[in-house]
Amino acid sequence: MITINPFSELSSFIPPIAMQSYVILMVIFVAGGTMLDMAHKKSAKYFFQNLQKAKKLATNEVSSGEKVSIAFKTVTNEVLTSSEFCSTKRRASHLLTMYGFLLFVITTVIMIFNYPTTSSITPSILPLLWHIGAAMLCVGGYWFWFFIRVDVAADGNKWYRVIRADLFVLSLLATCSFALIWSYFQASGIVGWQTLFFGLFIFSSTILFGGVLWSKFAHMFFKPAAAFQKRITKADGSRENLPEPADRPKQFGLGIKREAPRHY
Repeated sequence: MITINPFSELSSFIPPIAMQSYVILMVIFVAGGTMLDMAHKKSAKYFFQNLQKAKKLATNEVSSGEKVSIAFKTVTNEVLTSSEFCSTKRRASHLLTMYGFLLFVITTVIMIFNYPTTSSITPSILPLLWHIGAAMLCVGGYWFWFFIRVDVAADGNKWYRVIRADLFVLSLLATCSFALIWSYFQASGIVGWQTLFFGLFIFSSTILFGGVLWSKFAHMFFKPAAAFQKRITKADGSRENLPEPADRPKQFGLGIKREAPRHY
């Protein structure tokens, strides 16, 4: 099962051009959804406004070499190792999910475009990495959903409490879960279940990539830029000179006022 290209086996029912067109359509959905998200939330405008404000408050000049070094640190720390997470469990869950997603998506694209039929022999490493990536994502994603996302004792939130922001992680988990189940039934030759879970796989992946505007998918594109800018403002001294928000009490760092505890 894990060394069989599930997409080449599918080519006897669905033309490779249809699968390839679907992948291209999903890329267009992600790009279009991200741009619409930026326009709707004005995140790019807000980012560049803060950039200009920080430049005016800068006390040090950051050279090109320093910027390259900062960019390297951003990639190795915030992007590749997610060092911003204080919790070891949350960091491990995030890394499993992130690298599992990358493995799953990259190998999917390679197999669909380079080895779309059974006549083209797929290197066994590709479907192996495809299954490993999906499994890694499921482990990290379900770990996050059931054990990290909510603190039942502190917040009273149950695992089944779902809000719109959860669309990304739920559709992501559904996509990889249904992909693994579909692959299993395909390898077992059970046509009915194979068809059902393939349909669920396509449905959930369409929601994942087509729902960028309503989910947190676009967040992954903003995060590296925000982390890089944060390091730049710290290096040029502008971070220390940024004013406190007017509605944020300094002593508590929150947007609400707190009273001292009363003793009766």
